Amino acid sequence: MRRFITLAAFATVLGLAGEAAAHGDVKCEATRADRRPSVDLQKMLKAQGWTVRKIVVTNGCYEVYGYDSSNRPVEVFFDPKTFERVPAK
Repeated sequence: MRRFITLAAFATVLGLAGEAAAHGDVKCEATRADRRPSVDLQKMLKAQGWTVRKIVVTNGCYEVYGYDSSNRPVEVFFDPKTFERVPAK
């Protein structure tokens, strides 16, 4: 049983590491004054069935940590001015 728990924990870490690897080089050019409130992005994503755990600013982009509508863990970037998804490189 202990071995199973260890393997399950390891598999979970590997799965999350794959999401974290999506942390690529992103850059958003919106000024602080141009940014829409992150709470508006959270409301938009919630309406699409997402669960948002945290939103932070990374290189000028909103970085969202949470779960998508299929309940998969995500780490996704959005333009703070348009709320368009920004692909990680």
